[in-house]
Amino acid sequence: MSTTRPYPPGDRGPEPSGASGMSEGTASEAPPASSGGRQVRRIRLDGESGVVPLARDFARQALYAWGWLPAATADRRAAAEDVLLVVSELVTNACLHAEGPDELFLACDNKVIRVEVSDRGTGQPAPRTPHRAGRPGGHGMFIVQRLCLDWGVVRTPGAAGKTVWAELGAPA
Repeated sequence: MSTTRPYPPGDRGPEPSGASGMSEGTASEAPPASSGGRQVRRIRLDGESGVVPLARDFARQALYAWGWLPAATADRRAAAEDVLLVVSELVTNACLHAEGPDELFLACDNKVIRVEVSDRGTGQPAPRTPHRAGRPGGHGMFIVQRLCLDWGVVRTPGAAGKTVWAELGAPA
């Protein structure tokens, strides 16, 4: 597990109010926001049903908008599928271990895509040790660790919950 780069929420750069295009409590797709070559999308998931497929579909739409899909090569297709898998794993973990996800945040520049899932949970995600490949369950954070350049957890002092983030390299 990586917590060497904890990326506090303010490290994303300033976002103008309403940049997500959503009002509080909605789960509609946000229009893309761009800041110096960085594109951002977010969706509120709190209180929604079917959040894992909702989050995956939202991420897929972002990948199309950002040119990751449709993929021209097998490597590009694999990179996009890795992003979708990481989104699924982080949202599923929030459902199973943290009272459900509050928000999915995606940011993309030319080199990296960042996935963040915020929740109200107090736990600390970690890959199960030892990893048992042949047994059901317990593979989510192991998968995230294997697919991502880096990942970690950010907590805001005085606030409940956390944000689990992961970064994946853009396709070549």
